This record gives sequence, C-alpha cells and structure tokens, in this order.
Amino acid sequence: MKNITELLFLMDFFFSICRSMRLMLNLCVPFKSYLRNTKLDPPSPMGSASAASSAKPLFSPAIPRLRSHKGPRTLVVAAAGISSAVSEAMAAKWAQKTIVVPAQRRGCHLITPKIVEEIQQDLSGFKCGLAHLFLQHTSASLTINENYDSDVQSDTETFLNRIVPEGRSAPWKHTLEGPDDMPAHIKSSMFGCALTIPITDGRLNMGTWQGIWLCEHRDHATPRKIVVTLNGM
Repeated sequence: MKNITELLFLMDFFFSICRSMRLMLNLCVPFKSYLRNTKLDPPSPMGSASAASSAKPLFSPAIPRLRSHKGPRTLVVAAAGISSAVSEAMAAKWAQKTIVVPAQRRGCHLITPKIVEEIQQDLSGFKCGLAHLFLQHTSASLTINENYDSDVQSDTETFLNRIVPEGRSAPWKHTLEGPDDMPAHIKSSMFGCALTIPITDGRLNMGTWQGIWLCEHRDHATPRKIVVTLNGM
C-alpha cells in the first residue's frame, strides 16, 4: 500500500512538472516570435539622448499582435465549438401534430399503430423525452391497457356499460343529445382525455403488453382528433 501511495505521489509530481514546462513553452513562443520580427538599432554612445529615443522598447505596441498566435487561440475556439455542439445537442426541442382517427363503433379500440405511424418521423429525432396525447372530445377517452387479447377491450366495455346507467331508467337530466350522451361524458371523465408516455431512443417506451386505447362511448361516433406533443432531446 505504501509503495502504491509513493508511486501515485511521483506520478502527480511528474505531471505537475509537465504542466509547468508546457506553460513555459506557451510563454516563450510569443516572445520568440516577437524577437524574430523585431530589428534593434545599432548601439549608440552612452549618455546620448538620441540613442535612448531611437532604441525600440522591449515591450512595444507591436506586442498585442502576438495574440494571433494560433496555439492557445485554436484550443479556445475548439473548446467553444465543442461546448456549442453539446449545448445544441442537449437543447430541448418540440414537435406537435394533430391526428384524426376515423369514426369507430362504440367500444375500446387499440390505436397504437395509427399513432406511431403518424408521428414516426418526428419521434425518431428524440433520444429522451415525453409524448403527450390529448383527445379533443368529451364523449370519448384515452387509456393505456392490454395490447394483445381483444377480449380485454370487450370486457372493459361491458364493465363501463354496467357501472354507468343508460336508457329511460337512468337518472340523467342531460338528454338533449340522446340517451347515450350523458353516460359518454361520465365514462370520458373516468378514463380521461390525456396520456403521457416516455420517449427513449426514438420510440414510445411502453411495456411489452401496453397499448394506447381510444374508447368510443357514443353509438354514432364522429372522427376523433388527438393532439400529440413531443418534447425532449
């Protein structure tokens, strides 16, 4: 253990010397360039005022032009470029699209393929982010559920019809748009009209058996609009 500590100390000392030597070289290169581009006048007799006035001072106004030395400047510019590229890559970006789903019969419908097909071009540009889906209707709903067995969709529809009364015996006052309208509003609020799904490596990062459902609660439906907003990096 002691030998390892001594070895680490020697390595650190060695790298400190290397850094000091590199700093000295960076200081010497501009000064050497200055001497090479500066011609000194011949020496004059001591005490001569003209000699003092004619000799170029060691640090003359010509020194600032040595800042054009490309070594440190190139490193600074390169670092700035890398920083800019990283910032650009890390900057949040947005995309949004309204998807129209054709009218569906009453029940629960798996629409994952439709959604992915519509947003694939934008979705592929996101490494990490969130996809927000918003249904612009009050008599349908969105939810995430089983994507394999269609019996789950049928059973869910059966459950909704049993838990929310419908028909003449139902206690609803809002009947202007038909006996199925008020139950549709209640079912819409039960499941909700919005979903948020994580994005990973250009795809919707859902579970193996998860899918996006559009639940249609009306007997005579119309096309449904879903606004999909993508946000991330």
